[in-house]
Amino acid sequence: MRLAIHSSIDYRLPCAVDMLLQIEAAHLPEQVVESGELKLSDCAHFARVAAQDGIGERIWLRSEGRFTADYRAVVRIERRLADIAALPAVPPHQLPGETVPYLLDSLYCPASRFQDYVDQEFGGLEGGARVAALRDFVRTRFHYRAGVSSGETTALDTFVRRAGVCRDFAHVLITLTRAAAIPARFASVYALGVDPPDFHAVAEIFLGGEWHLVDPTGMAREGEMAKIGIGRDAADTAFLSAFGDCEMVEQTVEVRAA
Repeated sequence: MRLAIHSSIDYRLPCAVDMLLQIEAAHLPEQVVESGELKLSDCAHFARVAAQDGIGERIWLRSEGRFTADYRAVVRIERRLADIAALPAVPPHQLPGETVPYLLDSLYCPASRFQDYVDQEFGGLEGGARVAALRDFVRTRFHYRAGVSSGETTALDTFVRRAGVCRDFAHVLITLTRAAAIPARFASVYALGVDPPDFHAVAEIFLGGEWHLVDPTGMAREGEMAKIGIGRDAADTAFLSAFGDCEMVEQTVEVRAA
């Protein structure tokens, strides 16, 4: 599968602002960036730095006035696909050290508060079968609805409200999966089939000794997603973090089969 990606953002900055940008598809063995071009408006500073766990890159920028970024790429997906329901979980004591942070509570994912719930409701299932059941639970019991959540909404808030957007669905699945003692992290991606088109958020879950992308909204398939970055939750993967005042003017994302 080859994906043609085009994303653009346009912001108004009333004064000089430091920003951290992450909108480029990551260069990974599972996805080959065949071509990529990032065009930015004039900036006083530009520096690339490694992103979370070395997956993808962030760019430090300093700009003022009008800031625009336009990114175009073609990405070939070579990810090994599997039925997650058939995959075993790795026992916690055998997990690689780099997966341990993704077992623990994070800003938006209070997993320890859901351990009893997951044990009681899904205790008869193990490994990938339990993850598949958790995915289906979120997909069928929660409503995709814009405007009901904000940048401060946690998985607990969404669990009570039973509604949100892709960010919220991902946070709930990550939280429930961690509560089952299975590492889960947040992934920002470009994906086919997202409606409305936008930067997309999914869970990435460690099963069978590998990470697997899982979309609890049901809109995107693992073999049709290009990873931008990963993190403990949305706090680690924002496409733009501004350390000062800024106003979004426009944002567009287009992903199609190439």
